[in-house]
Amino acid sequence: MKSAFRNAYYLTLSRFSLNPNASILHLVPAVSTFSSPPSSVFKNLSFRSPLTATLSSASMVGGDSDAPQSSPSLEKQFEKFRVELEDSGILRERIRAVVLEIESATRLMQASLLLVHQSKPIPEVLEKAKARINVLKDLYNKLAEVVRECPGQYYRYHGDWRSETQMIVSLLAFMHWLETGTLLMHTEAEEKLGLNNSDFGLDVEDYLIGICFMSNEMPRYVVNQVTAGDYDCPRKVLTFLTDLNAAFRMLNLRNDFLRKKFDSMKYDLRRVEEVYYDVKIRGLATSGDSVGDQGTQGQS
Repeated sequence: MKSAFRNAYYLTLSRFSLNPNASILHLVPAVSTFSSPPSSVFKNLSFRSPLTATLSSASMVGGDSDAPQSSPSLEKQFEKFRVELEDSGILRERIRAVVLEIESATRLMQASLLLVHQSKPIPEVLEKAKARINVLKDLYNKLAEVVRECPGQYYRYHGDWRSETQMIVSLLAFMHWLETGTLLMHTEAEEKLGLNNSDFGLDVEDYLIGICFMSNEMPRYVVNQVTAGDYDCPRKVLTFLTDLNAAFRMLNLRNDFLRKKFDSMKYDLRRVEEVYYDVKIRGLATSGDSVGDQGTQGQS
């Protein structure tokens, strides 16, 4: 009975929905022959006009047509960025591999050169340290070949080997001073490392910072040499640091790392002065003190 009633009721409603011009009076006999339908029928039934159903179906079919699409130029740009970043990462890994070899060779050179503070014979110490120079030169040539694969990007990757280069310059400058008593020039440092090419050279700031690192070793060297009985060493070192300090004062340094290292050179000079005065007051200085006196008076 319920099934028959439901079929008759749906048929009546479909006639009313498909023929909007039909009079409501046509429904009266059909509806009046049945008792009132259960409330659950109206509750689950939704009435939609043909126009509403058409618009709804059209919106479902074409709903994605107005969705924002990514621009081809935007995708092309970021695809280019992706390739560049991947290539840069691969190149940086290759650079880092060479830099690790440079760092290892630098540690061995430094370990050999530090024996000079133990009153070892200077020629013997320098011979062991110099054996690493050719190794470093070959490694810098290898590094230059890698960097040349990305023309014009020297300073983009320069930070990967900057600190190692500064340390190497300080070691080379200290070795040069032990041999000659003079300062290692920028062109000489480039020549020792094979960095005299225009596309891959020795940065001036790296050279200057390396010289400042070298001056940090001077006070320790002076104290150890005086302890070993070389009382003329403070005078020679004081003269050298005085001239070097005066040369650095010609530069207009910014408030950066190089400026801080130059300030540390002043303290190195003061420590050497103290050792020199102590030796002089005790009467241990040799007769060639006039040069050291002039340099000290210039600083005071």
